[in-house]
Amino acid sequence: MPDSNTTDFTNPSTFILLGIPGLEEASIWISIPFCTMYTIAVLGNFTILFIVKKEPSLHGPMFYFLCMLAVTDLVMSTSTVPKMLSIFWFNSREIIFSACLTQMYFVHSFSTMESGILVAMAFDRYVAICNPLRYSTTLTNPVVAKIGLAVVLRSGILTLPYPFLARRWPYCRTNIIPHSYCGHIAVVKLACTDIRISSYYGLFNLFFEIGMDVFFIAVSYTLILRDVQLKTFGTCISHLCAILALYIPMFFSSITQRFSENVPLHLRVLIASVYLMVPPVLHPIIYGVRTKQIRGRLLHVKI
Repeated sequence: MPDSNTTDFTNPSTFILLGIPGLEEASIWISIPFCTMYTIAVLGNFTILFIVKKEPSLHGPMFYFLCMLAVTDLVMSTSTVPKMLSIFWFNSREIIFSACLTQMYFVHSFSTMESGILVAMAFDRYVAICNPLRYSTTLTNPVVAKIGLAVVLRSGILTLPYPFLARRWPYCRTNIIPHSYCGHIAVVKLACTDIRISSYYGLFNLFFEIGMDVFFIAVSYTLILRDVQLKTFGTCISHLCAILALYIPMFFSSITQRFSENVPLHLRVLIASVYLMVPPVLHPIIYGVRTKQIRGRLLHVKI
């Protein structure tokens, strides 16, 4: 078998995922929290979907957006964690080039999709608190569907350049990815050419697309705080916790991957891997605990 570090190829047929470089001997132990988090994420988000579907009183804009968030969390976690676990448990490190690009697309498109849904949920809270009499006429089912479609199209279209640019670059150094999944920067760094277009576009998405989402969320909550009392603002705590669960790990992971060369590689990869699991795990817990309707229905199901 030829050495993959010296093989010449323009587009490799497969990539090799290392998992968590430098921590291979601890793979089984590392897999335990990942498997636990994935199980919690799947069960928690399916529970949210089940409760909203079964309870007619929850058939409203806020809970429709929550279902969109649950589906996004399920897809984002499922696109990466099963492959991670196969690396940790079975040493199954190979991934087909096209499958790697597909995974890249799903990871990045659904993470930005999640950001867009949080913007929609912020708008929902603004209308519900500041214009309650217009809530039912403003956020009708067709409007909610159009918002959801806009979020999906925006994320899907703006993420398309990631795999297309990655496919365009020549890979003549190695096909070994020092990562646990096919992240955009982790893949294009292997190219033996100038990848500044890919890097700049990734930063554009981070600071423009995600930055705009953060801006709109901030505007929504500024308007809410200006018009309401602190007691009423308590209805927004769940959403604020969901925002922090997504954006803090996202920005920390992205900046670490690009600029923190002094941070050990295994720590950078571990942070990037855990980041994908934080929102899917925390969102159903946050909304299950903080949302009275879901908490009540969940307790009724248990009985």
